[in-house]
Amino acid sequence: MKKQLNVPVFKNEDEERKFWADLDLSEYFDSSDFGRVSFPNLKPTTRSISIRIPEYLLNRVKERANEINVPYQSLIKEYIKKGALSS
Repeated sequence: MKKQLNVPVFKNEDEERKFWADLDLSEYFDSSDFGRVSFPNLKPTTRSISIRIPEYLLNRVKERANEINVPYQSLIKEYIKKGALSS
């Protein structure tokens, strides 16, 4: 650590915003101050999509999902992942 960072008590958010905007943190931290961290509970960001598939195929996926007792959307995601990663 290069030098101690003293954070003042702020009167309002604007004053605090200006303080952090004008501050150069490189004066207070050295690369040796940091260690490796892990975030094991983070979940990947997901996005909704629309996809058109034949009704018979959707019905078959729903039947299969019901047989193995999983939601059909989860089964579709697993099929896509398996297909995408088996290159």
